[in-house]
Amino acid sequence: MMGAPRLGVARPLPRVDDPLTDGEIAMREFRRADIPAMVPMLDDEPIVRWTRVPHPYGERDALDYLARGDAERERGEGINLAVLSADGSELLGSMSVRIASWPDLRAQLGYLVGAHARGRGVASRAIRIASHWGFRTLGLERIEILVHPENEPSQRAAEKAGFKREGILRSYTRVKSERFDMWSFSALPGELER
Repeated sequence: MMGAPRLGVARPLPRVDDPLTDGEIAMREFRRADIPAMVPMLDDEPIVRWTRVPHPYGERDALDYLARGDAERERGEGINLAVLSADGSELLGSMSVRIASWPDLRAQLGYLVGAHARGRGVASRAIRIASHWGFRTLGLERIEILVHPENEPSQRAAEKAGFKREGILRSYTRVKSERFDMWSFSALPGELER
């Protein structure tokens, strides 16, 4: 653990060099070596539809993502993690932990799973691993997931991970020049242990 959290004080997030794992999947920070697998995985219709991932997605986009991620982690804004097979040999998806408010010890998770890994419970496992890390290591007191109302697989993953559906946030976000409502899900410390 990073020590007792100081409310209201942003701080760099710790590196995740040793993978976080549940024995089925693992997560660690992205590396340049992941780029050849990232590019085709992220140039996928459902990912393009539900995220801000550029389309078409290329190597330059991946390099920019890695550079932005390092800077955001240092500023205490968030961290981007590669979701991998348990042995680390296959890139399955991506998980981001974004600090929404240091004063409130609140964060948001964002995730995606490549087409080749869907239907295997990867997203719900990654949500649980990231949540446990956020509660224990960062001292978070609330973690949220926001999902487009039509993105049913992502909603199912949040609920399967143990997050509670709270309600619709009207006209909450803009993705690719369009405003969307978002379902709000949340988890509090200890809730995912049950």
